Amino acid sequence: MVDVLADRTADTLAAWLRAHPGVEVVCRDRAGAYAEGIARGAPHATQVADRWHIWRNLGEAVERAVTRHRHHLQALIAAPSTRTDTSPPAAPSAPPRSPADRQDRIAMRTRERHAAVHALLEQGQGLREIARLLSLGRNTVRRFARAANPEDLLVHAGTGWRPKNLGAYDSYLRRRWAEGCTNAELLYRELQALGYCGSGTTVRQYVRPWRDGTPPAPTPSRPPTVRQVTGWFLRNPANLDPEENRRLQVLATACPQLAMLRLRVRQFAEMMMHRQGQNLETWMTAVLNDDLPELHSFVTGLRRDQDAVTAGLTLPYSSGPVEGHVNRTKMLKRQMYGRANPDLLRKRILLTD
Repeated sequence: MVDVLADRTADTLAAWLRAHPGVEVVCRDRAGAYAEGIARGAPHATQVADRWHIWRNLGEAVERAVTRHRHHLQALIAAPSTRTDTSPPAAPSAPPRSPADRQDRIAMRTRERHAAVHALLEQGQGLREIARLLSLGRNTVRRFARAANPEDLLVHAGTGWRPKNLGAYDSYLRRRWAEGCTNAELLYRELQALGYCGSGTTVRQYVRPWRDGTPPAPTPSRPPTVRQVTGWFLRNPANLDPEENRRLQVLATACPQLAMLRLRVRQFAEMMMHRQGQNLETWMTAVLNDDLPELHSFVTGLRRDQDAVTAGLTLPYSSGPVEGHVNRTKMLKRQMYGRANPDLLRKRILLTD
């Protein structure tokens, strides 16, 4: 750590760089203020977009794409599994609720803001002016402007059911109970051997209702969540278990758009891992010819920052060490409970080992 700036504006960064000439390479995230400040304060420096932030932006686009095709996740319930399971077949679950059917407060507010932003865009207003008129952040306005319809913005709200800790072990517990093993402590130790990280109390509470009779009917099977499926697309195929690979193949077979999404994500990952930034333009051109509007938006963002992204996919620099300092800075801020001024925080960051 060499310094702590007072804020995150382009003017502050540009002034610091002008006062410290000689900077040759700046690795940064995708914030526009940083790009502008570096261009003004160190115009000859090479800007490098951090790969983790690029991959995170791609992950957000992938999640939006999976959400748009979430009705295909139902195919994963009907598809036969390769796992050996002696539990009775589960009843089919109800189809997931479409974002268009939501009438809760967040959904209504999202639709109202989307309509207001697009109405002002049609009047020729810029993003900065719209943000001022609606009292919204520029990034929020930009996100609403990019969305063709408000349902595309309802990604993180109600995207699926998340099982409880023991949900993944339900069929195993039922099978062992049917075999006559009703000792909760023994069941707990068996689950620990299978990777369960919860407590024995949770297991005892889970099986307690079963002691009054036969276990209740199993919970209807549900498709994986959008977040889970997004993880399958983004993880290294070598790190997926056979069942996850099988489910991913079922999705690719059921939906050509998801099959193409899988291919494009894998191509980008190969380009990033092997530092093949010279292939970025070819990849972006191919994506724009696909029926993947979410990746089109991602490509639009890459083109605005293409030189830095190409450098990030080519050069060895990254912001990894910086993130560790960020965590340490947050720890110091919490220790001070916000009662000290920035000067003291700066000293503690720079002078404390």
